[in-house]
Amino acid sequence: MHVSVTTLAILASAASAAYVLEDDYTSSSFANMFDFFTGNDPTNGYVNYISYDQAQSSGLYKIDNGRVYMGVDSTNVASGRGRDSIRISTKKSYNHGLVILDLAHMPAGACGTWPAFWMLGPDWPNNGEVDIIEGVNSQSSNNMAMHTDAGCTITNTGAFSGTLETDDCDTAAPDQPSNAGCSMRSQDTTSYGNGFNSNGGGVYATEWTSEAISIWFFPRNAIPSDITSGNPDPSGWGLPQGQFTGGCDIDDKVKNQQLVFDVTFCGDWAGQVWSTDAVCSPKAATCQDYVQNNPSAFQDTYWLIDSLRVYTDNGSGAPAPTSSSTTVSASLSTTPTVPTTTLLTSTSSNVPATSTRSVEPTFPSTTPAFTPTTTPTSTPTTAPTSLPTSLVTSAPSASSPWPSSAAWDGTPWNSANGGWNGGNRGGDDGGSDNWGGWNDGGNGAGRGNRRGNPWKS
Repeated sequence: MHVSVTTLAILASAASAAYVLEDDYTSSSFANMFDFFTGNDPTNGYVNYISYDQAQSSGLYKIDNGRVYMGVDSTNVASGRGRDSIRISTKKSYNHGLVILDLAHMPAGACGTWPAFWMLGPDWPNNGEVDIIEGVNSQSSNNMAMHTDAGCTITNTGAFSGTLETDDCDTAAPDQPSNAGCSMRSQDTTSYGNGFNSNGGGVYATEWTSEAISIWFFPRNAIPSDITSGNPDPSGWGLPQGQFTGGCDIDDKVKNQQLVFDVTFCGDWAGQVWSTDAVCSPKAATCQDYVQNNPSAFQDTYWLIDSLRVYTDNGSGAPAPTSSSTTVSASLSTTPTVPTTTLLTSTSSNVPATSTRSVEPTFPSTTPAFTPTTTPTSTPTTAPTSLPTSLVTSAPSASSPWPSSAAWDGTPWNSANGGWNGGNRGGDDGGSDNWGGWNDGGNGAGRGNRRGNPWKS
C-alpha cells in the first residue's frame, strides 16, 4: 500500500510525543465527570433520556465488578417519548490528545438501536464533530465520520485501512447527502455489534493532533502492550481504521470537544433505513412499533466500560484540555453532582436549544446554520445524599431531510449536529450523527449528526 509523505510526517510526530495521563474516568468517579441529558432527542428518536437519579434507581446505570454499566429499559412496553435510555457528555472539553476506550460490550446489533461514542464541539459545525463508534440496526462493522464547516476534505486515502464512504467533511457539501460529512467504514466485523460483543470487546484509540485525527480498533486478543501498561505509543500501531487528514486544517475545524455516549432508537437513521434492513424489517412494519412492543429484545443493549482514559503529549504541542463554557467544575468527588438540562428558548419547535453540554444546530431543509444567541446554561440538581455502596466502591434534533433513495450512496450521514452524528447524537452534547447514508447488507444506514450540539446525538 502506498504511504504518502503526509502519513510519514504524522507517524514521525506521533513517535516524538510522550503521552501522559490527563484524565482517568474511573468507575468510582465516572458519573461525577459526566452530565446526563434529559431533553428531547434531536435526532427524532423514539427514546426517553433519563437523569442520573432515574438511571441509578432503575438499574440502567450501575457499577458492575468495577466496570461502568449503562443500559436501556428492557422490561416495559414503551410509551410517551419512547424507551428509557442514557445520554451523557463529559464536563470537560479537550483540544488534542489521545482517547482510549476499553469496552467489554457495546449496545449494538439489536434492531432499532442507534448507539454512538463521539466527540462534539460547542459550536456545530464550526467546532466540528468526530464519530468514533456508530451504527444502526443489524450493522456489522463500525462507521467513523467527521463533520465540519466548509474547507475540509479527505485526500490522503492511503493513510487508513477502512473504506472511504464520503470525502467532504462539510455538512453542506453539494455533492453529498445533507450532513454526511466525511466518513469511513471499517471492514472488521469484530469492530461493531454482535461480532464485537461475541469477541469479548476491545479497545478504540483516537489520536488528535494538528496533523490528523486517527481512529484505531484493537480486538480483545490484539491490544498493544503499551496500551495495557498505560504508556500508549501510536507510532507502533500501524495503519488506523480511519483517519481524517490530507486536506484539512484540523486546528481550525475541530475544537473544544466533549466526549459523548448515547443510545437512541429509530429516528433519523435507524428508523429511516428500517425497511431496507433484511434482518430487521420482517420483525415489524415500523421501527417504532418494534422498539415499543418488544422490551426483551434490548436486554443486551448496554455499554460495559472497562476504562476510559484521556492522554496528552506532555507539552510537545497539543494544548491541554480546557473547561467548556457550558460545563460545571470538573473536580472529582465520590458523590456525583449531576446537572439536569435547561433548554433555551428556540425559534424551532423541534430542536432543544441546549443541554448542559452544548447547543445543537437546527435542521432546516437547506444547509444547517445554527448559531446560539445565548450562552447555554445548566442548573445543577442536588447530588444524591447517599450514594449507593456499589457506586462508591467502584463508582446518549431535528434532522435534515433524509436523502432520497436516488441520492443514497450507502454512506452513513450525520444527523445530530445539524444532521448530527455521534456523541451528541440524538442531541444532548451538541454532537451530531451525520450520515452518508450507507448500505450494510441491505441495511442502508445513514447516520445522522444526532450528537451534534444538542444536538447530534
